[in-house]
Amino acid sequence: MRGLLLLVAAAIVGLATLQSLPLAQAQKESPPDVPEAIQAPAGEEVVLFAHAAGSQIYTCQAGAAGRFSWTLKAPEAELHDRNDKVIGQHFAGPTWKLKDGSEVSGQLAAQVNSLDADSIPWLLVKAENHSGKGLLATVTTIQRVHSHGGKPPAEGCDESHKDAETKRAYTADYYFYAPPH
Repeated sequence: MRGLLLLVAAAIVGLATLQSLPLAQAQKESPPDVPEAIQAPAGEEVVLFAHAAGSQIYTCQAGAAGRFSWTLKAPEAELHDRNDKVIGQHFAGPTWKLKDGSEVSGQLAAQVNSLDADSIPWLLVKAENHSGKGLLATVTTIQRVHSHGGKPPAEGCDESHKDAETKRAYTADYYFYAPPH
C-alpha cells in the first residue's frame, strides 16, 4: 500500500512539473500569419517567441536638404515569454540578448505597415552576428509583428530641438527562426 501511495505521489509531482514548463518547450510554436514580404524563408522553424515591451528611442536630426525629422536611435525593451517571465533584452543593433547568454544582431530585410496605423512597421530581419551559446545561437531570421505604438512624434523636431531625444512606448511580438536540427 505504501508503495502505491509513493507511486501516485510521484506521478502527481511529475504532472505538476510538466505543466510548469514554458509553452515553447511544451509544444512547438507556430509561425504568425504575415504578409508574404516578411515571411520567413521556407524550411525554417520557429525556435523562440518573445513579447517585447519597452521604448523606441528617437533623436531629432537634420536630414536631406536640412529638413529635421525624428530618427530611430535604438529600441530599448524587455523580452518576455508567454508566461510573462523576462527572458532577455532588445537594444541597438538591432540586437536581442537572452538570459541564457546567447545574442543575435541583424539587418533589416523587409518591412510592411502594421495593421495599426499608429504603430511601428512589422519587420523581417536577417541575422548577421551571433555570440554565446543558447537559443539564439542558430537563429537566421527574426520577425517583428503585432506592434502597438512606438512611432515617432509627428511634430516637435526642428533646428531648435536638434539632438533632442524622445522615447515612445511600444510592444511587439518577435519570432526567431532557425533551420531544423
